[in-house]
Amino acid sequence: MDGVTTTLDSARALVAGAGRIVALTGAGISTDSGIPDFRGPQGLWTRDPAAEKMSNLQAYQGSREVRERTWQARLVHPGWHAEPNAAHYALARLSPTHIVTQNIDRLHQKAGSPPERVLELHGTMFESVCLSCDDRRDMRTTLDRVRAGETDPPCLVCGGILKSATISFGQQLDRDLLLAARAAVEASDLLLVAGSSLSVQPAASLVSAASRAGAAVVICNGSETPYDTMAAAVVRGPLSETLPALTS
Repeated sequence: MDGVTTTLDSARALVAGAGRIVALTGAGISTDSGIPDFRGPQGLWTRDPAAEKMSNLQAYQGSREVRERTWQARLVHPGWHAEPNAAHYALARLSPTHIVTQNIDRLHQKAGSPPERVLELHGTMFESVCLSCDDRRDMRTTLDRVRAGETDPPCLVCGGILKSATISFGQQLDRDLLLAARAAVEASDLLLVAGSSLSVQPAASLVSAASRAGAAVVICNGSETPYDTMAAAVVRGPLSETLPALTS
């Protein structure tokens, strides 16, 4: 961490002096829990570009083959056995007013962050949802059907297509949830970005919203982001190291 010592000190001072902190977290905060990110050097889509189709709503709806592959991937998703790492616990101790997360793994809640303070912008892997009637079930129950031989299990209510209750490319975010996230960052005096490449909208636009509202922005990520020039401090390095140091 030699290259970020000065920036880390500046970022720590900003965090220590803030009264209302909101955290915006992305896939990078969970990589040390064994959940790969998508676009990093060892990211899921970097290693297997075809896997991106499983996160595309149009491809998912239009191809039974894609759906069958996706259901098999859900069975072995590392999130089922992942545990929070030091970065999740550091944020739980920091106790921001809200954690706006792009992650679907619920590791923030598992680390002790109050569920009512965690806004899951991209949904959760722990529920399945029907794309036709919106019927929701515990994902474990749906996966039991896959294990029993249903390669593409239909909705038990209307026969429609099921998927995880996560936001895919081409799918709209929950409007009320996005409005709540925007209100939270605009009411903060510091936005702490942790482990997000800030390349996916509209989540990334929350950085601009916070800055326009007068909040300081601190970005902790393993690589550059398009919003680094907007930040008061940028910290590079593994999140499980930098966040505990930043919030100590």
